[in-house]
Amino acid sequence: MKKKEETLELFPEQEQEQKQEYKSPVYNVIAVPIEKVCANDYNPNVVAPPEMKLLELSIWEDGFTMPCVCYYDHNNDKYIIVDGFHRYTVLKKSKRIYEREKGMLPVVVIDKDLSNRMGSTIRHNRARGTHNVDLMSHIVSELDKAGMSDQWIMKNIGMDRDELLRLKQISGLAELFADKDFTIPQSRPVYNIDPDNAEEGQVKNIENDK
Repeated sequence: MKKKEETLELFPEQEQEQKQEYKSPVYNVIAVPIEKVCANDYNPNVVAPPEMKLLELSIWEDGFTMPCVCYYDHNNDKYIIVDGFHRYTVLKKSKRIYEREKGMLPVVVIDKDLSNRMGSTIRHNRARGTHNVDLMSHIVSELDKAGMSDQWIMKNIGMDRDELLRLKQISGLAELFADKDFTIPQSRPVYNIDPDNAEEGQVKNIENDK
């Protein structure tokens, strides 16, 4: 006779606690075809060519040791990069790595709205000590337009009030003059009274004497 399996009955509070137990995204790494991954348009991380070459060598020698962080866009069936653009770029451009990895990129997925994804991107980049001021100011501007408070931006991006003010000033000036066409005016000739002919009221063009 087959013995009936014993099941542990949980109280409602325990069931709720199990449901709310947090599990970091890194424990759910998936392999995604590179064709289904795309970059975001706000990543402020900038890496110079020598560092990109070193990253390619590192991935070739050691393999992918860190997955890319992505948001899954259900409507377009695409994985949008939150962090890991340069690892994604290496796989896309390095033939030897692409062939070895069979075109698959290690990815972890986070489910956050756009404002929070921007915050995640900035936190990752600032933790590494690399960010671009122009794109940082652009993100601050976009978050401000989205209705995020100064306190929210400072907390989620990790900056103090002075830095936030500077970035707002940069983005504000950029928007203020975005549609303006600036041209350098031609210098006007400078005129002066010729002392030798002052009585006759003749005017001398200083520019022509240069």
